[in-house]
Amino acid sequence: MAMGRTLTDHKFFEEALFSFRRATELKPTDVRPHFQLGNTLYSLGKFSEARSAYELSLEAAQSNNSRWASLLPQIHINLGIAKEGEGMLLGACEHYREAAILNPAHYRALKLLGSALLGVGEYQAAEKALLEAIFLKPDYADAHCDLGSALHALGNDERAIAEFQKTIDLKPDHVDALYNLGGLMRDAGRYERAAELYSKVLAIKPLHWQAQLNRGVALLGAGDVEEARRALKEAFKMTNRVELYDALIHLKNMQKRPKGLSTVIRKAQDNASRGEQYLSGDGSTEQSGAVSAIIAPSAFRRASTKTTVRQWMAAALDIRAFQRHTKLNRCNVVVLTTDITAEQLSLASGESHPVKFMRKADLEKILRRMLPFLGPEVFQETVKAINEKILNVLDRTTTGRVDVGMFLAIIAPLCAGTPEKRKRVVFDILVWRASKGMGAEIPRAEAKVYIKLLRAIYMPSQGTSELWEVQGEDEQEHISYSEFLEMFDDPDWAFGLMTTLVKLEKGDRIRHSGKKCSVCSYTIVGPRFKEVRANFSLCSTCYSEGKVPAQVKQEEYRFREYLTEAEAVKDKLKIFGPRRSPDLQS
Repeated sequence: MAMGRTLTDHKFFEEALFSFRRATELKPTDVRPHFQLGNTLYSLGKFSEARSAYELSLEAAQSNNSRWASLLPQIHINLGIAKEGEGMLLGACEHYREAAILNPAHYRALKLLGSALLGVGEYQAAEKALLEAIFLKPDYADAHCDLGSALHALGNDERAIAEFQKTIDLKPDHVDALYNLGGLMRDAGRYERAAELYSKVLAIKPLHWQAQLNRGVALLGAGDVEEARRALKEAFKMTNRVELYDALIHLKNMQKRPKGLSTVIRKAQDNASRGEQYLSGDGSTEQSGAVSAIIAPSAFRRASTKTTVRQWMAAALDIRAFQRHTKLNRCNVVVLTTDITAEQLSLASGESHPVKFMRKADLEKILRRMLPFLGPEVFQETVKAINEKILNVLDRTTTGRVDVGMFLAIIAPLCAGTPEKRKRVVFDILVWRASKGMGAEIPRAEAKVYIKLLRAIYMPSQGTSELWEVQGEDEQEHISYSEFLEMFDDPDWAFGLMTTLVKLEKGDRIRHSGKKCSVCSYTIVGPRFKEVRANFSLCSTCYSEGKVPAQVKQEEYRFREYLTEAEAVKDKLKIFGPRRSPDLQS
């Protein structure tokens, strides 16, 4: 142990591993060798191995609680930090919370708990934990910064600004506080102040591309278009994101039409505020040099039954955005029934028997197995989005436990695979979870509950039909797979828009030979909607929002949908008919 500590003090971590591992072999029930081994592994970036070492240390400490009571809070904290390194924020929350219970005066445990809760979208709980940490240590700069982020998420921007400013007063070079305060200044229209704050971030971290991007947006708002373009070019060099390239081209075009600059600013603010993409990948924007009008749904018609209904497209776009954000479209749907077996569910929950309700932290382990290709930070964003949109709906009573079968059935339609395969997996999962499931059938009541939850999560604005109200006889009646498909594919009251979702998935790389949307002026990516009389085209989002060019005035608008330009060419040939060959001259 002494040799290992001396080596770690001099940063010889690889050499120290040998000493600490040997110490664990000599005295496997001693807490300290496992604890120091975990610290050393964490210093080497081996988070998974560090977590295992801390878990052994925790097990040894809990077996002799009275002797190691003083060390237990720190073991929990370090175990939580190791889990954060793996991207497991929900699991980390449990250990930070346990540390705070064991030592209520441990302000660092409360701060870490607040930060982790913020990271999974539990903003009110995060605010409470961070306020307690600041009460115990008023000059805790990091806690003030995270409290500012939580307050901003809760819509209290005045208090958020005060917390970010307090952080900067305590630590003038606090990058996160400078960056976040810049975002609030930009949102408030104080563009010069925002640009100044982003410049300070870049002085500390020159390769902070989000700060460079937001600086460009702030300069654009301040009217310094040339300097804004230079900032955006620098951001593009740092990331090579195609969205930034498109933004630069569009900005150049908008300079010729000054009316469009104000809307460019608005959309840029929406996307840059979180340091994300400058533009969405489907040509969906609000900015435009042209003036648009919003048409009533009754005047927005389809030229053929193949054209997607406007309201369905709006819902499908929201689902597609969530699917891309969570990366569920990169997870093969078969994993849900082959790899996630009853035995694995038992292992994830720590129980000796199969479980049907599971803590969120255990569900996070299953998600990690499903998405092993994601880096820790990306996985944290995925869990946050899933927690906010799905888990909070499934856990309405806030018990912290979720119906695992229902969760897997809810995400199955968004995973990779053919539509038929996704529906089959949904049915198989519902058969597994139904307590009264009979072979290849499920109770009609279970199917109705699933459809209602599916719509409540993915289509909250669409509502549900009285058809899905559970009746007494539904508990006794069982349905087959074919009957379930009829329910699932109902276009008005179930999830019939899966066909539209699949269209969007296939159209991510289709750009229609560079054709631009007549409203937002961006290159159309994905489905193109062409008005048959006025001959203008819309992107998916402008179509879903009912926008048309203001100069085109008609009593009604009829649209054809084209997923590829080949379809448009075929349609044109049908309209004009085959070309007649000239008669031969004798």
